[in-house]
Amino acid sequence: MEDQVKIAILEQKVDDLKPIIQKIDLAIEKLSEVNTTVSRMLAVHEERISKQEEIDTVLFAKIDQLRDKMDRDHELVLQRIRGLERRVWMAVGGLAVLSIGLRVITAFPQVLTGPTPPTTISRSI
Repeated sequence: MEDQVKIAILEQKVDDLKPIIQKIDLAIEKLSEVNTTVSRMLAVHEERISKQEEIDTVLFAKIDQLRDKMDRDHELVLQRIRGLERRVWMAVGGLAVLSIGLRVITAFPQVLTGPTPPTTISRSI
């Protein structure tokens, strides 16, 4: 009889544990589903990250190309400006020389023509 009481107690304990075991099984299933979902999400994010890295690489290459082109264009513009400055200064110098030359000519006309011989009036008889 004592064995039957022990068996009855064990059966009662097993019956009491059944709902807990079912809850644990359900929790394990949900954790498995969450794990699968998280794995998919990680795969998607990893793919996005790799695509973004590729895009970043392309963008940085394009930025470097644009920087190089801008540097070349800037240098060309500077060369053109320097050429224009040189021409302006040459024109200013030429005008200065012409201006000084005209002042000398108008101030001292005998410099260009030389001294004029004295005029004498002679009478013929």
